[in-house]
This record gives sequence, C-alpha cells and structure tokens, in this order.
Amino acid sequence: MSFKAVDPNTFTVNPFTLIGKEWLLITAGDEKGFNTMTASWGGLGVFWNKNAATIYVRPTRYTKEFLDRNDTFTLSFFTEEYREALALCGRVSGRDVDKVKETKLTPVFHSGTTYFEEAKLVMVCKKLLHSDLSPSDFDQSQYDALMYPLKDYHTLYIGEVLEILEK
Repeated sequence: MSFKAVDPNTFTVNPFTLIGKEWLLITAGDEKGFNTMTASWGGLGVFWNKNAATIYVRPTRYTKEFLDRNDTFTLSFFTEEYREALALCGRVSGRDVDKVKETKLTPVFHSGTTYFEEAKLVMVCKKLLHSDLSPSDFDQSQYDALMYPLKDYHTLYIGEVLEILEK
C-alpha cells in the first residue's frame, strides 16, 4: 500500500492519542546514515504561522546527533502490530544495535530524510527552532527531580510540517 499526501487543512487526528498512547519514531538522516528513536512526548500545532510538530530529545540519544546535523526529520506513526518494534527502538541505542535489522522495518529515503514503509502516517518536518530545557525555566519545580534525576535535560525541537503522508 502506498502513501498519499494529506492536506493539513483536512487532517484530523487526536494528537494526545497519536503521540502519547500510540507512540512514534523520530528519524533524522538520509541514505548516507540515519537513526531513529521512539518517542511518546511531543505536540502538533501552529508556530510562526506554520503547521508545526514539537519533539523532545535527551542529549544522550544517538538520534540527537542526526537531528543536529540535518535540516529535516520525520515522525512515523504505526499500528499496534509494530508496538514491539517501537519498544525496541526506545530501549536500545543505534550506536550499539542496527535497529532496522532488528525490527525489520524498511527505510524510505525521501526529501533528504528517512521514514519507514510500515508506518501508517508520516510527517516530514523541517527544523525551525531548537532550545535546551533548563530547570530554571520550569514553572513546576517538582518535575526537575521527577523527570530528570540524571539531569539529562531534553532539547526541544520545533519543525515545520512540510508533508503529511498517509496510507
């Protein structure tokens, strides 16, 4: 089954379920090299008058190196049958394990970035902004100890959604 472009103005999805419950793969890089990681934090909305996606990546994640080196990234969303593949991509590092080989996911190289053929939905994004989170900016100070016992604060990335592709 092939992907078709979806008009963002007619795109209807519950972002709380799509991101928080179903999870996603954040992928950056191209055919010369890429990495992917599982995420369950993020958002969809409008930023600088552009359709935008927000993601959060810890500095220890190998995918962050690819995000920082590239202008584009993808968000790939899957059906429940791929839950174990997503669990593996969140559990192991691409520095140590070939995630594509282990999960048997099929990379698709598109618009200078990478997504997966098995996804049900893909968003191709171009980076607009990134910013490192700092506990001095937390309005709810309890989240510093709760979410960051290792002090490995996320980098927030906001990307313009260039394309939405759906099966």
